[in-house]
Amino acid sequence: MAHTPAPQYQHYPIIFFPFFFAVLQRAFPFHILQISSFPNSSYARTDFLAWLGELQTHRWRNESDTMQFLKPWSMGRFSQQQVKQLQQEFLVYRLSVFDDVQKFSKLLKLTYPIDIQVFVGCELHPDNVSESYFHVAFQGSLILSFQGSSYKAAPDVSPKVDVVVQELNKDPGTSAVMQVLMNYTFPQLVRGLIEAGKSDLEKQVKPEAWLSSGPSPGPGRLLLVCRVSGFYPKPVWVKWMRGEQEQPAQQGDILPNADETWHLRVTMDVESREAAGLSCRVKHSSLGGQDIILYWGGSRISWMWIWALVVLGCVLIVGIACFRRPIWMWLKRHCSYEDIP
Repeated sequence: MAHTPAPQYQHYPIIFFPFFFAVLQRAFPFHILQISSFPNSSYARTDFLAWLGELQTHRWRNESDTMQFLKPWSMGRFSQQQVKQLQQEFLVYRLSVFDDVQKFSKLLKLTYPIDIQVFVGCELHPDNVSESYFHVAFQGSLILSFQGSSYKAAPDVSPKVDVVVQELNKDPGTSAVMQVLMNYTFPQLVRGLIEAGKSDLEKQVKPEAWLSSGPSPGPGRLLLVCRVSGFYPKPVWVKWMRGEQEQPAQQGDILPNADETWHLRVTMDVESREAAGLSCRVKHSSLGGQDIILYWGGSRISWMWIWALVVLGCVLIVGIACFRRPIWMWLKRHCSYEDIP
């Protein structure tokens, strides 16, 4: 961004944690979203949000000079000094964004208001290879990215973007900073976050599910609604079924709850006479392979309960077979006509 000399970074050695590869069987990408709004040439608001996987870990509001750590483990394995250095670099960066937008708005004759979004990410793979990216959007459309050692314009953008890219690439100090951040700092930060936040990242919360009907789509028709809520992690499989046959349905977005769990709504439009025999099936990693099945017009059934009933029935049959003769002899001995007064 702004033309500043590259700071002196300390390259921290890559650390391998004992459980690291096991945890990475699930992907935990680290994302930073920057939203900068410029209503005019004299004011700007810049906010940052960061996530590790599905968990929000950091926040930096425009009104504050310090980053908020939203989890007890949000510092990862970085020392206080390393965190202080990162915060200082973000402060310098935030100021440089304001200066750059002013410069380019004059150079390219841009009109206010101006909205800039920056999406930064780092994803680690089980083979310990990291992939980092830095994308910039203008007024909601992608315009450029940092790739390798330089900025590059997105395909099919205005020639004005080429001017911006050329200006940014004139500063070797800024490019050096970006390379260190993407190749060393971010991967090391993510490794530390995954290690420190292991219990939160690996948690499993079972879903609750229930059926209801929505507004009638028309005469003689029903809108069947299957709601699933309170589950974590986010991936979930929810389908309307007839026996083992999946039925056409409309799935909504998976939306967050206030407690960092998720909820989902899946609907099905059917003729009233065809509703009988339909069920909603839910698969989730927290269920251990024991699907939740909700029958329309019936009650919740889980494969766990079905197996429990089968096992109980077998035990009763065996018990009756083994003890039938002793029970019959006891009844014969204690229950006879002679006992009747």
